[in-house]
Amino acid sequence: MERTYAAHVRGADSVKVCGFVDTIRNKSKMAFIVLKDITGRVQVTVEKGENPALDEAVNQLTPDSVITVIGKAVESEYVKLGGVEIYPREIVVESIAAPLPIDREARKGHERSSIDQRIDYRWIDLRTDANQLIFKVQTVLVEAMREYLRARNFLEIHTPKLIGAASESGADVFEVKYFDRNAYLAQSPQFYKQMAMASGLERIFEVGPVFRAEKSFTSKHTTEFSGFDLEMSYIESYEDVMKLEQELLTAALKKVKEQYGEEIARVFGKEVIVPEGAFPVVKLADLYDALEKEFGYTCPAEERGDLTTEAEHLSYDWAMKHYGCEFLFVTDYDAEKRAFYHMRKDGVPQGYDLIWRGVEITTGAQREHRYDVLCAQAAEKGLQDDVKFYLEFFKYGCPPHGGFGLGIDRLTMLLLGLTIKEVMFIFRGPNRLTP
Repeated sequence: MERTYAAHVRGADSVKVCGFVDTIRNKSKMAFIVLKDITGRVQVTVEKGENPALDEAVNQLTPDSVITVIGKAVESEYVKLGGVEIYPREIVVESIAAPLPIDREARKGHERSSIDQRIDYRWIDLRTDANQLIFKVQTVLVEAMREYLRARNFLEIHTPKLIGAASESGADVFEVKYFDRNAYLAQSPQFYKQMAMASGLERIFEVGPVFRAEKSFTSKHTTEFSGFDLEMSYIESYEDVMKLEQELLTAALKKVKEQYGEEIARVFGKEVIVPEGAFPVVKLADLYDALEKEFGYTCPAEERGDLTTEAEHLSYDWAMKHYGCEFLFVTDYDAEKRAFYHMRKDGVPQGYDLIWRGVEITTGAQREHRYDVLCAQAAEKGLQDDVKFYLEFFKYGCPPHGGFGLGIDRLTMLLLGLTIKEVMFIFRGPNRLTP
């Protein structure tokens, strides 16, 4: 018999539903079970004393036990939960749940368990409506970005995560034993994205794991996360990359708002705001001048070549005040603070950071595709030996190109107003390797 999801149950002589026992009221003459699945809840009403097998099944049940119910669905205006209840002919007890070790949500006489306690039992914590909504939203977000790129001739690739040389700067990488030598977990797919450009694939994207060996204990950092990266050839400047990113994010937020905007507002209290028009752009030095003038923020001289965390936060207020926009592109960083593979013009890296709701979500750029210039910039940072394999990609011809990367988990965090630990399926940090 084909399964019916809870949200789709309507009056019918025979339905089959499967799920967790959300609540149970087991009285002497009647039992009321609320069954929950990924779509919602439905009430199961048992008239006790009529079927010993049903009574026996009901008496076993505990909250979060898993059951399959087969019976008659009856529509009733007196049933608050969806206006329908199921009178079972059969209840199959698939699994009995032991008393839960955490409080997933605050309830009378009990505070909600801490996020770290809930991560210890993440599979139980994820059964809540709010947590399941996170991944419904994230699915639509990623799907919308994929659809946008596929409609523009992008190919999806999958690059290796085990690499033979420490990527980019050589810092913040995990070293692993690889048979008789050392290997490293990739910080990003950056080098292989660019290899795809040298391969003539022209437009590519990837959704995959990214690893950062950073001992950061913040609400936005993690040692492993899901990245959404893209690269495209035959651009004229990094502004082409910026334009694509703003269109990509606008399309994705529009799709999320259409499908889950009302639910996000109700559950998380956050409005999904779809930007209109181009995102504002400001040079880093001009932004610091504006933040000092308008907010009294003075950046230490030694940090003015990069964007500080405090300046990130203030830049949101500044962008909203002057442009009414949650997004802000910041350009013209110091070459010392940017990766060696960023193209430079008059010594200025041709790239940007994108700030959303006061947090950096992207570093994007036009890449340096000229072999001799790239070799010189790698040597300047003392990396020519570490990235020798990468430099080979450009020795035999490569088109001009650029791209960026987004952290899916960070996007979800900012979209819903949560922390990184709350939005990840399973969080990984310096002190967290289980479950």
